Amino acid sequence: QVQLVESGGGLVQPGGSLRLSCAASGSTGSINVMGWYRQAPGKERELVAIITNLGGIIYADSVKGRFTISRDNAKNTVDLQMNSLKPDDTAAYYCYAASYGTYWGKGTLVTVSS
Repeated sequence: QVQLVESGGGLVQPGGSLRLSCAASGSTGSINVMGWYRQAPGKERELVAIITNLGGIIYADSVKGRFTISRDNAKNTVDLQMNSLKPDDTAAYYCYAASYGTYWGKGTLVTVSS
């Protein structure tokens, strides 16, 4: 079992920045992929960015050039630096980890509004 705890959400104005962090605990040695998904009200959960334990990265087209994902394998953490935030980025952001199973955090809310 893997437990994931997110932090760093909040309210930010359009054009601003936020950094999300996720810490994994439990059977972390088996994790190969970590990342972030988001779900806006009335919409399906969607991929934001994922990173493998070897550093391979995939970003959603909507966040390319604005968001940066990073991972510390020794600390079992994954961060998401979000710049140039837009109102469309408003959503609950969920940390994700894949090992022998898939695991989700409880989510952290990001609101982009003036």
